Amino acid sequence: MRVGWPALLCALAGMMFSGAANAIEDRANIEPNDPVTEQRPIAWKLTPGIYHETAGRSAVDLNLRGNLVDDTFWIGEYQRGSEFQQLRGGYEHQFSLPFGKLIASAQAASRGFLGGSATFEIGDATVTPFYALAGFGRTNLQPYYNLNFDPNDSTLIGGGWRSADQTKTATLFRIHDDRLGTGQTVTHLVLRGKTGERSRLTVDLFRREGRSAPDAEYFVATGVSVTYDRDPWFIRLAIDPRANFTASDMTRLAVGMRF
Repeated sequence: MRVGWPALLCALAGMMFSGAANAIEDRANIEPNDPVTEQRPIAWKLTPGIYHETAGRSAVDLNLRGNLVDDTFWIGEYQRGSEFQQLRGGYEHQFSLPFGKLIASAQAASRGFLGGSATFEIGDATVTPFYALAGFGRTNLQPYYNLNFDPNDSTLIGGGWRSADQTKTATLFRIHDDRLGTGQTVTHLVLRGKTGERSRLTVDLFRREGRSAPDAEYFVATGVSVTYDRDPWFIRLAIDPRANFTASDMTRLAVGMRF
């Protein structure tokens, strides 16, 4: 699908002035849409997860995501005992552009949260294996627990490489809080590739630095998330020290399926 500049500008304006967040599950599109067929017009992914913290109560999350060719939608619920519970939903669309694509999304959640984000991927895969990334996210600053634990009100900059057959990618990007004065910055190096006809491995090495609030303690930590897919099942384990820019270390485990 190709869109003209008037439609693109309207879409961006709507994102910027709606008061809308980092609503994309993967801001840098490191988790591309699954292929669809006539027999499977919607590709579904169900992800139950468990989050264990050293300085807080454990939590559970259930996320259902579906995608068409250029459209993705999801609904999920996060619950941490009786302390915090949130139902969320979102929608994402990929616009093809002459120089790459725009990934735009919007999301809403209980507790009054609204958000949106836009990320440009600049680079034509038929011309060069390299691409650049630039994006931003905005929220209405209501409480929100997202799946990637990066700052929501932020800018994104980065780039990557993909093999000619699209089976291997390497992406380096940085997400930085540009609104709340916390100095929160998360740098990701994501390596993704097929390990067999029906399997693939994704490794996300990330470095986190910043504060949970402008006057809070400054934390620096390095973590890793590893996902192994063997169609239709997948398992993801993340070691996330200083989670959410606090003294708490988190271990996240998810086992899910595609259908």
